[in-house]
Amino acid sequence: MHHRWADSPLRRPVGELADELRSIADDAGFVTAVTDESGTILWTCGGPTMRKRAERVNFAPGGRWDEQAMGTNALSLALRTGRPSTVFSAEHLVTALHGWVCYCAPIRGLDGRVLGVLDLSTTWDRSNPLAMSTVRGLVSAIEARLRAEPPRHPRKNAPRVRLTCLGEERAVCEGVPLALRPRQLEILTLLALEPDGFSPERLREALYGDRPVTASTFKAEISHLRRALGGGIAPRRYALTAPVSCDAVDVLRALERGDTETALGLYRGPLLPRSEAPGIGEWRIRLEVAVREAVLTSTRPEHALRYGERAPYDAEVHEHALRLLGPGDARRAIAAGRLTAALRD
Repeated sequence: MHHRWADSPLRRPVGELADELRSIADDAGFVTAVTDESGTILWTCGGPTMRKRAERVNFAPGGRWDEQAMGTNALSLALRTGRPSTVFSAEHLVTALHGWVCYCAPIRGLDGRVLGVLDLSTTWDRSNPLAMSTVRGLVSAIEARLRAEPPRHPRKNAPRVRLTCLGEERAVCEGVPLALRPRQLEILTLLALEPDGFSPERLREALYGDRPVTASTFKAEISHLRRALGGGIAPRRYALTAPVSCDAVDVLRALERGDTETALGLYRGPLLPRSEAPGIGEWRIRLEVAVREAVLTSTRPEHALRYGERAPYDAEVHEHALRLLGPGDARRAIAAGRLTAALRD
């Protein structure tokens, strides 16, 4: 979803109001969400407890909230009717949502077309009669920013950084290697994979998990990376402001396009293989699963054969290769040999 959000016309105006949206969500115990015109959530914010509750009912980036996917709900009503909508508790069709109340209003572009929905949601016991007026006011502010010209800044020739984190670990700026410690490479990788950035608490958890690490140690790593990038990292909510290209991001974009060939060519191994950071571990699994599933759904045997080189113990991949290879194809011997070895082990 972060790529779709990056291309959304709502990203700039919502980003300009992000601090206000987070403050409202945190203070009132709400989760704030922005969808696209299809009802797919692109962006959320809120306190960690409420966000975890929301994720359990699919109220998170990537979640579909059109009527076909989730039945009657405030987001789908706002999209279908083009008017602000509130749905309380058992008014939701899906039973799992009966503990929630949602306040929504559509966001319209300059041509009057609905671009998406702004939603404030919370548990029913925290319902607030002022929530709908808050939503309307925030939508008006977003639409005003859509009408305004984006601020013009003088162009700077910012040096581009290339981050390689699949199977190996290095960062290069204009052909010159950056002297980054492993922890700084982890931070740079996480920021590249999540362009919307991290709160300090969430980034610290992604790096250290439950380990007792002082705030000064954490901030020192951020400061060193910021200096190495010549600025390049926003304060308060950590996000990249300098151009950084990343092989892991390139793999994800290729998979989104359905380009398994390019994704396999770029996927040279697991994400930061030596890292034990929880956030890196989660992304490592997500990438591995995404590439493997693309291979298993591909109808081209060379994809399974190429992936099988890096996954010698994955019997399912070798069986998939054998199913796709014709009886007279000499490459069957390669797939059969790998399958035999995988089953033996």
